[in-house]
Amino acid sequence: MSLSRRGLLAAGGAVGALAATAAGTGAANAAPASGRGRGRVRTGFDRLAADGYSLLRGEKVGIVTNPTGITSDVRHIVDVMHPDDQVDLIAVFGPEHGFRGTAQAGGSEGRYDDPATGLPVYDTYLKSGQPLADVFTASGVDTVVFDIQDAGARFYTYIWTLYDCMEAAALAGKRFVVLDRPNPVTGRAALGPVLDPAFGTFVGRREIAQAHGMTVTELALLFNAEFFAERPVDLRVVKMSGWRRSDFFDGTGLPWVPPSPNMPTPDTALVYSGTCLFEGTNLSEGRGTTRPFELLGAEGVDHRWAAAANALDLPGVAFREAYFAPTFSKFQGKTVGGVQLHVQDREVFDPVRTGIALLVTAKQTWSGFAWRADNWIDKLTGNTRVRTMIDAGADTDEVVGAWQADLAAFRTVRKSYLLYR
Repeated sequence: MSLSRRGLLAAGGAVGALAATAAGTGAANAAPASGRGRGRVRTGFDRLAADGYSLLRGEKVGIVTNPTGITSDVRHIVDVMHPDDQVDLIAVFGPEHGFRGTAQAGGSEGRYDDPATGLPVYDTYLKSGQPLADVFTASGVDTVVFDIQDAGARFYTYIWTLYDCMEAAALAGKRFVVLDRPNPVTGRAALGPVLDPAFGTFVGRREIAQAHGMTVTELALLFNAEFFAERPVDLRVVKMSGWRRSDFFDGTGLPWVPPSPNMPTPDTALVYSGTCLFEGTNLSEGRGTTRPFELLGAEGVDHRWAAAANALDLPGVAFREAYFAPTFSKFQGKTVGGVQLHVQDREVFDPVRTGIALLVTAKQTWSGFAWRADNWIDKLTGNTRVRTMIDAGADTDEVVGAWQADLAAFRTVRKSYLLYR
């Protein structure tokens, strides 16, 4: 771990101050600006709008967002902000999949003018450092706002869009505001291996746990104090109200919009931090089906895999022998065998441990098992340890035990940036 003690201590006062000032007071406790919301949880945007955008007053504003940036009555926040005289919104920045969400995995929408608002839309995907800072400078904004729904896993790229945009905003001398939304799989615990920075990519820039158990504002505070300590961005965060760390998404009362094409439901997010590891293998991770990341399989896999996985008696989950034919991605148009995960008790379900157990049992029961030739699994897990241990015959407990010291260190640092009970 290279998380700094200085950053840890410095954040103590900053977290309290930002949480109090940036969340807004007074009018921020009024009804949501969108009017018809019935949920218990109010997002950072709801609170910002209810306070008359006072945090953005007098600033030329650009926003990093995608289809998940919605109000409680499912209007897009750009469509709400654009005609409002209380805020000067002049630009939109689109991440992977694009601002309006038209692109598949590994794609974006490029530079265009949004037909609905006429606003210029700039592409941030795969841009970082000075090139991204130059985009912010060219847009003419004073403040960059971030509002995207995360899925709770280190390799879900929107948190690294957040990271890259924070770094670029600092380089460009722009203020940065993060609007919070729930971690859909709760914020109770961090799970899984911690990334070794030598394996940093866009699916994991820095040393956080595979399932981080944080919201985007909490991550922004951690990034700024721990990883940008030498050149921090001028950061403000706007908390949610009504959210508790134990809340799953369906307990928030908020509408779910798929944050990417293969994250159709909160159930997908529940398993994703474990089963996305199958992207690093020659098995299908269920892309091209109606249950991506819940269905896993390959040609030649049979009932033995589900039986071996069930024999482990993993908490909160059972495995069904399943057959499916992906409409795209791996095994497109072919019928494959495998398993479907059925989470039966999400309170005790551990997605990362489950993902490791499925890798171990897949290798044990299917002679065709192989890692992707580029060792993508190492980028997903953040080191070589998972791959090499499974290849050496380690069982689930041995693999999970190998990352516990790193995870304990991350959990200690993480505590200083948690904003909710």
